[in-house]
Amino acid sequence: MPDPIILHHFDQSPFSEKIRVIFGLKHMAWRSVRISRIMPRPDLMPLTGGYRRTPVMQIGADIYCDTQIIVRALEARCPTPTLFPAGRAGIPWSLGMWTDRPFFQNTVNLVFGTLADKVPRDFIDDRERLRGAKFDVAAMKAAIPQMRDQFRAHVGWIEAQLGNGQNWLLGEPSLADVHAYMNVWYVRSSLPGADQLLARFPLTVAWERRIQAIGHGSRSEMSSGEAVDIAARASPQSPTLADPDDPNGRQPGDRVSVVPDDYGKVEVRGEIVSLSAQHIAIRRHDDRVGEIVVHFPRAGFHIIPG
Repeated sequence: MPDPIILHHFDQSPFSEKIRVIFGLKHMAWRSVRISRIMPRPDLMPLTGGYRRTPVMQIGADIYCDTQIIVRALEARCPTPTLFPAGRAGIPWSLGMWTDRPFFQNTVNLVFGTLADKVPRDFIDDRERLRGAKFDVAAMKAAIPQMRDQFRAHVGWIEAQLGNGQNWLLGEPSLADVHAYMNVWYVRSSLPGADQLLARFPLTVAWERRIQAIGHGSRSEMSSGEAVDIAARASPQSPTLADPDDPNGRQPGDRVSVVPDDYGKVEVRGEIVSLSAQHIAIRRHDDRVGEIVVHFPRAGFHIIPG
């Protein structure tokens, strides 16, 4: 029996919502492991080697960190229906750098500035450790007028793309829709004033409802302990794969650390198993689960020798 697809996530996570929507688009069955919004996560860290951003996907003893690499793995595992209609993949992939960085940062500031007085102290402390910088909800609150301006500008681009009468950003459902939806969903699910913020974007609101109707596929719950047991019983399935065009001459067997280049800068150390222009997988060992292969994207991550 094949190992299940397991998503380690929490329900309020906008990045997790991306993957949940993809499960819906692809009509996939998956197992849900709910993790806490803040550390500690004692059953997840043995799997990731310390990587602590959300979500994380697990298939047996293969662990996928960051939505970029999760999307790649899901598209390879279940290519139909595709996230890239007509084979157009460049724009959908690159849109993720807009939605995950400037658009997301704007949305975070808007959400937590609006909720400032209700944000728990332990959450603030955790996010300061994650970011390596102050999580200043008072400054976010003061910046709400500017964040509303920015949010309107970002959503205006979605509205403009839908303005020629098409139901989806690229004509058919694609990864572009999943990326762009994330921050609209985050505001909708977090702020009671979302209707007012989105009132001047009727095409976006109708598009948002179409995505909501897709659902999340077939979800069933699993404990974090069960997921660890699955990893401990499994063997990684990643083949050894060299990249002859690697610009730095990296090879399978090299010892490296992989770390995000923006926040959550926890180095995950291991030995390269496979790599390409868009991915790197490293083998590591944990006393609790044994051999694990952890997969990362290349864009947005640094690879450090040794």
